[in-house]
Amino acid sequence: MSKPSDLVQGTLDLLLLKILALEPLHGWAISQRLKQVSGDVLQVSDGSLYPALHKLEQEGWIASEWKPSENNRRAKFYSLTRLGRRHLEREAENWDRLSSAISHVIKLREA
Repeated sequence: MSKPSDLVQGTLDLLLLKILALEPLHGWAISQRLKQVSGDVLQVSDGSLYPALHKLEQEGWIASEWKPSENNRRAKFYSLTRLGRRHLEREAENWDRLSSAISHVIKLREA
């Protein structure tokens, strides 16, 4: 299982923004969605998730609001802002370029 420290710098932010682009979610649901869509490969601890969400909110890329969760408990729901959507588009393009370049290097034939 990958840990956030195993991820390329900034990757967690990109993943969180992408998940929130789909729908507003509270923290626990975000971590579960990440785990689910990655086939249980990516898991993020609360100690990494909430500071990352706080940072994204400070940057203006996400907004939050307290609402009742599925089980009627009060939870902080996060949603992507317009600024966050633009940032996500730029970062996704950068990720595509970077991951493609890394793939080319990894696939080099050894002598």
